[in-house]
Amino acid sequence: MSSIETGVRAPSEADAMRRALELGRRGPATGPNPRVGAVLLDPTGEVLGEGWHRGAGTPHAEVAALTDAAERGADVRGATAVVTLEPCNHTGRTGPCSEALIAAGVGRVVLSVPDPNPVAAGGAERLRAAGVDVETGLLADEGRALLGAWLPSVERGRPFVTLKIATSLDGRIAAADGSSRWITSDVSRRHAHDLRSEVDAIVVGTGTALVDDPSLTARNAAGELHGHQPLRVVVGHRDVPDGARLRGPGGELVQARTHDPAEVLALLTAREVRHVLVEGGPTLAAAFLRAGLVDEVHAYVAPVLLGSGPSAMGDLGVASIGGAVRLTTRSVLPLGPDVFVVATVDPHSPTEEH
Repeated sequence: MSSIETGVRAPSEADAMRRALELGRRGPATGPNPRVGAVLLDPTGEVLGEGWHRGAGTPHAEVAALTDAAERGADVRGATAVVTLEPCNHTGRTGPCSEALIAAGVGRVVLSVPDPNPVAAGGAERLRAAGVDVETGLLADEGRALLGAWLPSVERGRPFVTLKIATSLDGRIAAADGSSRWITSDVSRRHAHDLRSEVDAIVVGTGTALVDDPSLTARNAAGELHGHQPLRVVVGHRDVPDGARLRGPGGELVQARTHDPAEVLALLTAREVRHVLVEGGPTLAAAFLRAGLVDEVHAYVAPVLLGSGPSAMGDLGVASIGGAVRLTTRSVLPLGPDVFVVATVDPHSPTEEH
């Protein structure tokens, strides 16, 4: 029987899990692999080694911790491995972590979140079969938070989709003459650029690409490109002109020659994209919402009234208030004069797919 079932747990294991979560946050927020941290403890609770996953193709957190312990000259036989995500049980770019822990002689594994990936799952079962004591669920909420968009992406078999809108207080994205720079403040724009640096792809429609000529880059406060640049995805059949800013410095340009949001996500799933930011215009926003493919909405709202001009949202097919797409507010953050709202879409909203 595991200690979680008996209610007995060494205090050092919870402390070690908090440390593992801290280590995991050092890993990249983007890319196909999750953020994971690991700490190795001896029977007295002393740390033998630590590690975290630094990105696709690098050693996983458990192997990094074993390597750290070896470099310290520590004996890990009989040690406890405290890991934020269930050790993988498959060979991908690297070998299975479950086998590495077994080979090292680790006697106990405490993990926060089971791996939902059917390809990689089974590590806990493999460890138990080898006689290793395994406990799951320690600081599970914190473990899920560390995984961010990666976890729902794997669970749903497609990228996690964030819809970003920036509007006036009366829901306009531009004035009647089409001018839109700038409705929101520079504080909001810097915040939005930081968000871009944490996603794998930005998606716009051809209308936005041709009319606004955006660069869709992630830049810091000094206007310099962040180290990570997301894919720049244009949805639609028209070509992006040779001289467009989308063809300048920044992430790879991908043209998704379709109007079907599901096909766009399938294309990006094949490229191991985990988190998509939809920025492109009311038509594309409405298409993703109608298809039931928006997980989260990021709304930057400025204390500005325009009275006319294009709306932030295209036709959702809503004929009455009963058909409204309902959202649940998760957080509200003042950004200079603006307000930033994060909301999740009610899965029971009457979108096209539901």
